[in-house]
Amino acid sequence: MTKINFSQRRACNPVDAKSYDTKRLRKEFLAQGLFVQGEINIHYSQYERYLLGGAFPINSSLKLESISLLKAEYFCERRELGIINIANKGIVIVDGKEYTLQNKEAIYVGKGSKEIIFKSTDISNPAKFYFSSTPAHKEYPTTLVNKEKANILHLGSLETSNERTIYQLIVPGIVESCQLVMGLTELQKGSVWNTMPAHTHERRMEAYFYFDLPENQTILHLMGEPQETRHLFIHNEEAVFSPEWGIHSAAGTSNYSFIWGMGGENLDYTDMDHVQPNELR
Repeated sequence: MTKINFSQRRACNPVDAKSYDTKRLRKEFLAQGLFVQGEINIHYSQYERYLLGGAFPINSSLKLESISLLKAEYFCERRELGIINIANKGIVIVDGKEYTLQNKEAIYVGKGSKEIIFKSTDISNPAKFYFSSTPAHKEYPTTLVNKEKANILHLGSLETSNERTIYQLIVPGIVESCQLVMGLTELQKGSVWNTMPAHTHERRMEAYFYFDLPENQTILHLMGEPQETRHLFIHNEEAVFSPEWGIHSAAGTSNYSFIWGMGGENLDYTDMDHVQPNELR
């Protein structure tokens, strides 16, 4: 039987969050330990009932089963799911149908899918599956999204240290979903900033998962209300929950990649309330 570990995060008031010290900020917003060999690890937030996790199959497959917090017979009974492979080739099996995911390819799994299984095709070069999930009100078809199907944006410049490529994977026009939106961003060599100018969006929360960060490097993640910012130093393959009232931006000591996922009121990727750099405090 697959070992599935999970933790729960309560929603926090922005006024209360101003008084959090580093230890408390990390406890409430940082998700660590996502990838343990042969396990599935899940972090559940009460912001939009958003859930993120990691599956790391090695010698045997891993089945994504419901956890006690969901009070559901199976994981996607009332939920939709987005999965992105961040390592070597792997397979996701949805109700008996196999989908092969190369590195940085995604699959959307719709509400009502009863059995989700993760497999690595080569145990010496295993896959790692990062996933996000939100409540769903309607069934949409399971859809595989490779880089050819993705909507690709090239933004920023080396002069502003934010030259990057954005792959919109689970977004309107590519995949039908109830509220889940996902994609990934790759920063080019010499660039370290993401999401600057920063923004908030009152209509949805967001989570960033950072990976492809070289060993012994770190990322300075900025969070909090625009005039009451806080920061977390985080490492490779860690994620941060971002409430609707907070910015989510970062600079690294090297370039890196990150997966962004959102859940909430609006599926429009461009629905952002921008904050200019000189307005931050």
